[in-house]
Formats: sequence, C-alpha cells, structure tokens
Amino acid sequence: MQYRRFGRLDWRVSALGFGAMRLPILDNDSAKVDEAETIRMIRYAVDHGVNYIDTAYGYHRGNSEVTVGKALRDGYREKVRLATKMPTWMVNSQDDMNRFLDEQLKRLQTARIDFYLLHGLNNERWSKVRDLKVFEWAENAIAEGRIHHLGFSFHDEYTVFKDIIDGYDGWTFCQIQYNYMDEEYQAGTKGLRYAASKGLAVVIMEPVSGGMLAITPPAEVQAIWDEAAVKRTPAEWALQWVWNHPEVSVVLSGMSTMKQVTENIESARRSGANTLTESELKLISKAREEYQKYGLIGCTGCRYCVPCENGVEIPEIFVLYNQYYAKRLDPAAREETVKKYGEAVPAGKGAKNCNKCGDCEEKCPQQLPIRNLLEEAAWIFERNR
Repeated sequence: MQYRRFGRLDWRVSALGFGAMRLPILDNDSAKVDEAETIRMIRYAVDHGVNYIDTAYGYHRGNSEVTVGKALRDGYREKVRLATKMPTWMVNSQDDMNRFLDEQLKRLQTARIDFYLLHGLNNERWSKVRDLKVFEWAENAIAEGRIHHLGFSFHDEYTVFKDIIDGYDGWTFCQIQYNYMDEEYQAGTKGLRYAASKGLAVVIMEPVSGGMLAITPPAEVQAIWDEAAVKRTPAEWALQWVWNHPEVSVVLSGMSTMKQVTENIESARRSGANTLTESELKLISKAREEYQKYGLIGCTGCRYCVPCENGVEIPEIFVLYNQYYAKRLDPAAREETVKKYGEAVPAGKGAKNCNKCGDCEEKCPQQLPIRNLLEEAAWIFERNR
C-alpha cells in the first residue's frame, strides 16, 4: 500500500480509502447489508494496508454505520481512522447535532469519530449550519473527545467551496467529487488546489463516477486504452488519474464485491503522484473527449433520490440510460440495452411512472434534472410498453 500526507496532520493515510456507501446487499434492498461479506471485505482491506474508512448517517438507510461498527470489532478499530458525517439536512439545532452524533457513536461502537464531516454542504446548507453555530458545537465535541477533526463534503460551485474553506480556520480536511470527467465540475481542479494550498487534506469521492468509468467502455474508448504501453482496466485508468495529483490525500472507493477490493488494493499499490506519463495523460484526455460524445450523465449511484413515492427505480434506470448512450451508435447494442431495460425494470417502476413531483431533484447532490432525464428514458425504453 502507498501512503500519502493528510494535510497538516502528522499522519499518513493509505492511498485507497474504503467507502461504505455501496456495500454488498441482499434481496436487491439497499437497507439489507450483507454483513458477513462486508465484514470480510473491510477486514481484508485493513489487513492489506487500508487505514481510512468512510461512512455516513444515511448510507444504506443507517445500516452502513452499524455494519462498519461490527467490522471494526476484534481490534480493527485501532488500526484505522474512521470518518462519518452529520446529516446536515436533518439538523435544526445543536441538540440535533448532539443527538445524531451520540447515535452514530453507538452504531459504530466507538468512543470517538476521528474525522467528522458536515455532509453534502452547498450554499443553502452552509448558511444553515453556520447560523446554528456548528463550529461552536464542533469545538465542544472535540474538547470532549467525541470527534477529533472537522471537515465537510461538498456539492456546489467553486465559489461556494472557497467561501466555506475561508469561512472557518479549523477545517482539517474536505471531501470532493473528482474524476477525469469532472475536472471543472463542482469544486474541480481549482478547488482541489485551493484546499491543498490552505493545508487541508483532500479526500476524493466518485473517482470512477459512481462506477460509470469502470464499466466496459464503447469500442471507441477501448481503442484508446489499447494504445497504451501499460495496460489497465477502465477503473484503474480512472483511479490512477486521480492519484496522479499530488494534492490528493486519499481516494475513496465504494466497493461492493471482494473482487473490487482486491483489484483496487493492487491498483493503489501501483499509485503515485506525478507517475503517469505525458502520453498516458493524453490518452485519458482523448477518452474524456470520446465519452463526451456519448451522453454520459453525471449520476453517481448514490441513491439519495430513492425511495421514490411512485416506486420509480431511478438509479437502475440511469445505469441503463448511460449504457444506451454509450452504445447508441451501434443499432444492435442499442436494442440489446432496450431489451435489458424491459427485463430489469418492472413496468410499475419504470421511468414513465414519474409524476414529476421533484422530490428526487431536491435530494440529488449532483443537481441532475432527474424529471427531464426520466422523461427521455421513458421515451427511449417504454414507448412500446
């Protein structure tokens, strides 16, 4: 495992962090975490050098924290630094902050949270928690030993990101979405460099864009990867691009299978800042340009948009939507994706069941126009239903 500087702290973090947002599940129910397999995966990762575990209050409807807590029994808790997040959209007072943190400590079976994040800050939530004097609360929680360091995860424009960093001197770290398709999206490269210049550790989420950069690419993109002297999977190209940035502290991967764990650990072992060659960086730029022709939408599969009151399976539909656009120039492959939609998405849970209430868009950290996308998905996939 490679290790990297974590901002101003005298501690080195593993290049790969274990993100507990996409744990293996049972019965296709995100609330039913496969605990035995998750524990096996997390402990394997820790045994092979991973020392940063990231979860949140709402992941897997609360069961991510519970399962992570079980995985870190038997001496594993002392081998890692643990991060979780305050559900800022549910907080309306400092009493709420205390209540959620106490609940999280119990779920995680720990006396402290090493890295505590204000979850999903945007302009509105930033104003809200600031007015609630969250920093006063956090400094008390740090003094009590319940949390050790305060940070935030982020989903908004760069100007808001900069305002947040400049708005408090006590930040230790931040967490941003970053991958080779998102250089200028949200905080982007500019935000990455600004945070690092201020001494903050930068944690990266969605390095493979919710898995979309790991799926079998269209032939045109695969042809680009085939040009490389060093052969890599699509997922490793995405990961190595992020690790190539010296400002990055740790890259989170939301791993759902043991195969992903073992492959990502091997990829992390090969990682390093400024290790990609100029020709390899040019290939990644070419791949980006090719993907941009194929309508890749920015759904990361975070599942904040579900459950839908009408039962629409939004994340599953968007996976197929992206596959359709990646293959839309190939008529046979396009029709195969339409067929897959018919088999995977029940008629009562399809895109045309959207009633355009907009609740999903309020929850979407990517601020996707979900209603419009579902309308197009219904036209593509459900015209003949």
